[in-house]
Amino acid sequence: MTTPTDARLRGERRAHIEAALARYPHLSPEGLRELTDYFADEASSLDVGLIASNEAITAQYRRFRAEHIDPLRPRDWLRGAVFATVVAAILVAMLWRAF
Repeated sequence: MTTPTDARLRGERRAHIEAALARYPHLSPEGLRELTDYFADEASSLDVGLIASNEAITAQYRRFRAEHIDPLRPRDWLRGAVFATVVAAILVAMLWRAF
């Protein structure tokens, strides 16, 4: 259960992130890392929705997402390849036994 104190702290943190997004792309490497870490580890769906709906930072938010959150990274391709290999191996094993 979220307490009023937790909600206040989350609101303050979200306001801090929105202020950083307002300065995007003119951020230090540390500021950029703070944004990426926030969206990867801390932000709830509600936080992301509230930030995305803030019209004052819409352009910066969309650019940040396009450049740092949305692109598929090599790690994502590797996970997909491993998953596809496992599925293919299971199918081959099932078909092997059938014949």
